[in-house]
Amino acid sequence: MERESNMQPKEKIVLMHRISQIDDIIRRGTYPSASQIAKELEVSLRTINRDLDVIRGYYHAPLEYDQIRRGWYYKDPNFFIKYIQIEEGELFSLALLDTLLMQYKNTPLEGKLKSVFEKIRNSLPSEVSIDSRFLDENLTYIPDALAPIKEEVFDAVFSGVKIKTTLFFEYKPLQKTTFMERKIDPYHIICQRGNWYVIGFCHLKQEVRIFSFSRMQNVQLAKEHFEVPEDFNAKDYVDKTMGVWLSAKTKYNVKLQFSSEIGTFAAEHIWHEGQTVVQNEDGSVIVSFETTQLPEVKRLVLGQGRTVKVLEPIELISSVKEEIQAIKEMY
Repeated sequence: MERESNMQPKEKIVLMHRISQIDDIIRRGTYPSASQIAKELEVSLRTINRDLDVIRGYYHAPLEYDQIRRGWYYKDPNFFIKYIQIEEGELFSLALLDTLLMQYKNTPLEGKLKSVFEKIRNSLPSEVSIDSRFLDENLTYIPDALAPIKEEVFDAVFSGVKIKTTLFFEYKPLQKTTFMERKIDPYHIICQRGNWYVIGFCHLKQEVRIFSFSRMQNVQLAKEHFEVPEDFNAKDYVDKTMGVWLSAKTKYNVKLQFSSEIGTFAAEHIWHEGQTVVQNEDGSVIVSFETTQLPEVKRLVLGQGRTVKVLEPIELISSVKEEIQAIKEMY
């Protein structure tokens, strides 16, 4: 389409949208004339005739004019123009997605996400080119460092959850240096900041436990099937903002005081999706929220150093004090 080569992106999008509308009208099978199409779309007859030429020439559509019915039709009734309506800003996002896939490099999701992205590309009209290389010099993306996950582990765990089949595998707990045999009924999968976990009933411990994909190996589907208990609710084990610790189920009201040194950052940052934020006259900020995940809050507090102080609950204050004392003794 030579005339489209000099078009601005927005103009191309308008053209693509209009061609898709013409395509829809023709596929109704009512043999519309060019003037009828122009009237329905409220554009000039000249514009429609030009668009019909594009449909025939560029899209290689089996578009023909019926002299008796005096209208257009597809000789192949199954033909349609591949089209997805994407706005200019969405085209940029689509290009950006290609770059963001880098965060899943060397994980089992990399190939699957690329496959999905290619299907999106292939469904677009051929004149739309999505090339994210133009972003390389203008964008730096720093992904989280993700623990490697074997593809066979990833696939086996998802299969176990889907078909409710017991899993056998070898597992390396955080406190151990060797793998131990485990058998679980996998209930639910969680992805926390790029790290994958499965919650399930552990046959050895006879209770619900959480297992990290990255510390699993030799996962096998057993012949046994199970039913997820009616009283199981993944929300009881997960705080989407703070994390997942199965040992922590009691809800606590957390109150943190951030110093004026980082007051602006603390006020605008989302520490928890259920937070309330109050900025004091001296510039300090009080952030309050409810969570079961005190271990994760402790990590947050220690990571901020002297710029944050725990006001509530007393359990968190004591835990932070103990950690600080242990660090002092270590040094």
